[in-house]
Amino acid sequence: MLYSPSKQINVYLVGPMGSGKTTIGRQLAKVLRVEFIDSDHEIEARTGATIPWIFDIEGEEGFRKREKMVIEDLTRRKGVVLATGGGVVLAPENRGCLQHGGIVVYLRASLDELFERTAKDKNRPLLQTEDPKAKLGAILQEREPLYLEVADLVVDTGRKGVRPLVRELAGRVKRLARRREKVAKQQAKEKNSLST
Repeated sequence: MLYSPSKQINVYLVGPMGSGKTTIGRQLAKVLRVEFIDSDHEIEARTGATIPWIFDIEGEEGFRKREKMVIEDLTRRKGVVLATGGGVVLAPENRGCLQHGGIVVYLRASLDELFERTAKDKNRPLLQTEDPKAKLGAILQEREPLYLEVADLVVDTGRKGVRPLVRELAGRVKRLARRREKVAKQQAKEKNSLST
């Protein structure tokens, strides 16, 4: 039986900065035929300010408050692939929204790969330090258990090209969505038979 992507499917991409959430997310949304949203871009659009500017003026705490409101709103939508900011998992409320609203995919990469991908990016406020690699390592160490806690699927983004990785990920997402649909139908059936 061919799988026809449901417009109800939600996929939330989590992982550290440089793991490929936006790049992979855009391609995955095309394959699944759903909308793509980047939570950081959404925050910028709603505030009319860049993420570095928000960090400068409001600090990380101010940014996290804005992020929480945006995540709560975006996870209510149906039929989206959502690329989240690297620190989204720090707030328990965000983790709850992600886990209850869709399929959470942790895009994992090694510290060296992440550093290579982010080294020249000036739009990473947390890496504007004397030793960005050490900072990135500390961030990864703190957040890795949280990424694993919320993840339904873990995908290594290291060596594969984007296209094959997206194809593989789309297949895994569809299979998991089908399994969940089956379980939900079975539970509904059992509930109905108990109430009659």
